[in-house]
Amino acid sequence: MKIYFHGLDIPDGKVKYNDEILNDLEKKFSPKKTTPFFAEFTKNDPEKSDAIAIFANNILDILVLDMEKLETRMERSDSGKEKLFIKKSMEFLEREKPLCDMDFSEEEREFAKMIMPLTCKPVLTVEEKTPEINSLIRRVMDKAGVSFFYTAGKQEVRSWFINKGSDIVTCAGKIHSDLAKGFIKADVVNFLDFKDMHNLQDARAKGVVKLVDRDYTIQEGDIIEIRFNV
Repeated sequence: MKIYFHGLDIPDGKVKYNDEILNDLEKKFSPKKTTPFFAEFTKNDPEKSDAIAIFANNILDILVLDMEKLETRMERSDSGKEKLFIKKSMEFLEREKPLCDMDFSEEEREFAKMIMPLTCKPVLTVEEKTPEINSLIRRVMDKAGVSFFYTAGKQEVRSWFINKGSDIVTCAGKIHSDLAKGFIKADVVNFLDFKDMHNLQDARAKGVVKLVDRDYTIQEGDIIEIRFNV
């Protein structure tokens, strides 16, 4: 996840997210490999970022860029509906709010995709000038509506990045396309139920592992094992 930041006293570069669940799974499984999540903070190319973190006092710096882009688009547009969308967006920006907080209709979302205002990306306004980095990562993730699920075993323990509300087949595809194509079912245990267990065998014996179908919606902190056939 690439996070553009502005007005904050934090370093450029990649930062490993200190994930307590991943750390605990590593202790339980003692895997050959642990793969954590890294966020990348950058002061450059906000257009190429996945999300934006900005000091609250500097919010106008980025809103103005969208206002200028929308004004230019308004001058060139010959669509009445698009102009209404631009007018609505401009009024929202003038209230010093990023467009990610505006309720769009499906039609308006299409206009937003074409124009690509910066603040349609998830924008987190930060009150503290020097925030704690891992806390900042978590807050950006919450703003972006993303979370982690996990895979765990002797070979590897890993956190996976996923949109909240994704189904289990989408998660399987994140791990490997073959798992999604040949998906049969999945074993799922949430870390809240697993944290006092010794291992997955113990969790199964105590009945906290669920066998789920393809319509299962992933929950924050789920540990999954895919059953598949290709």
